[in-house]
Amino acid sequence: MLKALVTDVDGTITDRRRRINTRAIEAIRTLVDASIEVVLASGNTVCFMDGLCKMVGTDGTIIGENGGVYRRRFGGTLQIPGDRAACLEAFDILRDHFAAKGIGLELLSAQYRFADVAFAREIDPDEARAVIRDRHLPIRVLDTGFALHLQAPGVSKETAMRKLAGDMGLLPDDILAIGDSENDIEMLKAAGIGVAVANAAAPTRAAADWVSGSAYGDGFVEAVKKYYPDLFSR
Repeated sequence: MLKALVTDVDGTITDRRRRINTRAIEAIRTLVDASIEVVLASGNTVCFMDGLCKMVGTDGTIIGENGGVYRRRFGGTLQIPGDRAACLEAFDILRDHFAAKGIGLELLSAQYRFADVAFAREIDPDEARAVIRDRHLPIRVLDTGFALHLQAPGVSKETAMRKLAGDMGLLPDDILAIGDSENDIEMLKAAGIGVAVANAAAPTRAAADWVSGSAYGDGFVEAVKKYYPDLFSR
């Protein structure tokens, strides 16, 4: 049996409006009660993830800010491999570029972030990438479908997942990873089994070992029941 689950949040255990899927929460609690490690992995902030973990019922092991931060359990030390200063520098350049076009960029939860920069998804991500590339900045632009994020190279959900796997005494092959967006692709490829829910973008579906028939949280439940059949046949 796979020994751990790493799952994205928005678009994976929610619906299209970011409302949590209650069946997905029930499935996660079934895994937790069976001593399966469950890691919530998101572009969201640590404080958001902490509240979510408390309400869902996991032990607080998280990947936040798209791998820019991660932590083993609530009492663990927060690790911050991201480079927020470089991300802020890149954001200033993007803000000036789009301001010249009459477009303002709205920072999201800036005061709560340690590693990356997130802003409202109101511009063409490819244009933002072109600006970053033309300035030769060592920054990635990630489109989660809900927001745009600036992240240091070499930092991802995958890298954080590998670090946490080591902390848990596991290998990536022991992990089932589920996601829907481009920021999940590396994680899905590195896991023992990578699953994309049906609403996932085409590149994410292509990276997965299996794609659920259902979308959003219902697809998550479908995947968990497929790969942990003994826990859901009782």
